[in-house]
Amino acid sequence: MSAKLPLEGLKVADFSWFGAGPICAEHLATYGATVVRIESETKIDALRTVAPFAKDKTGYNVSGYFNNYNAGKLSIALNLNTDEGQKIAHKLIEWADVFLTNITPRVIERWKLTYDDIVKINPEIIGAYQPMQGYDGPHRDFLGFGAVLTPITGYNHLSGFPERPPFGLGTNYPDYVINPGHTLIAILAALRHKRRTGKGQFVECVQLESSAAPLAPAIFDYTANGRVQTRSGNGLPYAAPHNAFKCQPASDGGRPMDERWVAIACFTDEEWSAFVEAIGSPEWTGDAKFATLEARKENETELDENVSAWTADKNAFEVMHDLQKQGVPAGVVQSARELLDIDEHIKERGFYVYLDHPEAGRTAYDGPPFRLSKTPGKLRSPAPMLGEHTEYVTKEILGLKDEEIADLMVAGALQ
Repeated sequence: MSAKLPLEGLKVADFSWFGAGPICAEHLATYGATVVRIESETKIDALRTVAPFAKDKTGYNVSGYFNNYNAGKLSIALNLNTDEGQKIAHKLIEWADVFLTNITPRVIERWKLTYDDIVKINPEIIGAYQPMQGYDGPHRDFLGFGAVLTPITGYNHLSGFPERPPFGLGTNYPDYVINPGHTLIAILAALRHKRRTGKGQFVECVQLESSAAPLAPAIFDYTANGRVQTRSGNGLPYAAPHNAFKCQPASDGGRPMDERWVAIACFTDEEWSAFVEAIGSPEWTGDAKFATLEARKENETELDENVSAWTADKNAFEVMHDLQKQGVPAGVVQSARELLDIDEHIKERGFYVYLDHPEAGRTAYDGPPFRLSKTPGKLRSPAPMLGEHTEYVTKEILGLKDEEIADLMVAGALQ
């Protein structure tokens, strides 16, 4: 008999879309929660329309982007702009232990789904909200995604090369790492509180503030030293060399496939000495301009040129293994193809999970983000097709009869 999942029995009404909310809800599903994803044909979650798509497939159900972040959920297609649709939403809230949304505050208010609204329906519910900039303040109604959060929180100022415009991190860092992770922790804390007291509560994980939190080192550098950090490419003030260095190109049957780079970092003089020994102590490494970290930072351009000359005709994986054996941090810069299909470490650990989707076919999903020895997480089913479980949710979870469901579909509440 398989181990019971830690969140088994938890009921989640997932009224979110795009990235930050659905990813948090998927983590809950991975560890056993029953998650009902509320969607709409009237306003499709745009991630369903974003590439990459399953090969030679089209439609709302074959986006690898969407599917990877929604495994293990049930999907109901509901029109919240109708009175009957809102009544169904209220039934789901009455059923749920957790309500989750990252939809903008003005829309949540229009749909009457604020915490003050839902707690009247279910006094014990945990309401988890992810507004971009909060439910109060002058910017409460500002719209945006991760690509907006990264500039306003300062990431763009720190990302890129000094001689070029700010580069940023795209949407991935705040939308798919920080915000869902912080919200997950907050929900688990609220669940613990509810288990002890029987009381739910309002959880506000403001994406702006959640995204700003990991910038603490840069903020501390300013408050302690008066120094404003800025773009430094791959460099760090406390490591040299610290960069990606080009190696021999990869090949497949004699055909060049991918550029090959290896990242090398020396944080201490001991690591620098180990690096020098590993590369055979060429003459330039004995120069006084490379003898200390301070000297290497002052002459970093020349240092990087010398290291690049050494790596240029070498196999990146051999460089990585040779340096690692000497205690020097080094890693091959891998493509997505290599990470999925080639990386022996990832393969042996079984991180990627392959699931059979009715339309997308057999595809890879990110595995559980962490492992529990007694109650491991599990991707129990592929991402749902749009509205795939509307009948199941309305019948089995909400207890509606066939005639009621038919009337709701005619009224446009169910889609």
